[in-house]
Amino acid sequence: MEKSSPYSSTPSAFNRQDVELLSTQTVYDGFFKMVKYRLRHKLFAGGWSGEFERELFERGHAAAVLPYDPILDNVVLIEQFRVGAMAANCQPWQLEIVAGMLDHDNESPEQVVRREATEESGLVLGKTEKISRYLSSSGGCSEVLDIFIGVVDSRLAQGIHGVESEHEDIRVHVVSRKQAYQWLESGKIENAATIIALQWLQLHYQRLQQA
Repeated sequence: MEKSSPYSSTPSAFNRQDVELLSTQTVYDGFFKMVKYRLRHKLFAGGWSGEFERELFERGHAAAVLPYDPILDNVVLIEQFRVGAMAANCQPWQLEIVAGMLDHDNESPEQVVRREATEESGLVLGKTEKISRYLSSSGGCSEVLDIFIGVVDSRLAQGIHGVESEHEDIRVHVVSRKQAYQWLESGKIENAATIIALQWLQLHYQRLQQA
């Protein structure tokens, strides 16, 4: 097949209609779900791909929030054990922002972060602003995460939190924005949503402080 130039200045106009889903099969259904997809899709050079299979990890969708105190210029981070980090030979206890799954069909991402902020840090969020939406790992997972910034009084953040029945053991950290960003730059923070939120804050904190 003749290849066109590898350089392009605009994304393709392909969408969901350019994919033919031939079949799906649930191969595992436990705490998470694994589904095998058989499909084909249109090609950049024209025509259609051959049929192929992909196993997809389906864990639902999530929302996360970075609690920020614009008066004291502090952020609130949480620390908890993560089995995925352990298996990847990263630091098993990860520094993260508050996050949770959309457990109910009618629950909005903002409602999730407000609930989780109380459960994981003991804080009640003030004004929130959505800052990003991204796919966690689109090659093999359907999860989408919405990320928010939420105004808080960081003086009220303290202690250990979590739902005991879910074996959660979550410690709260209150640090300056500068300290948190230094942790990001040094590689101490490895969680994608936390990196995105702190990078956004570094660009926009002055506007939040003036609001």
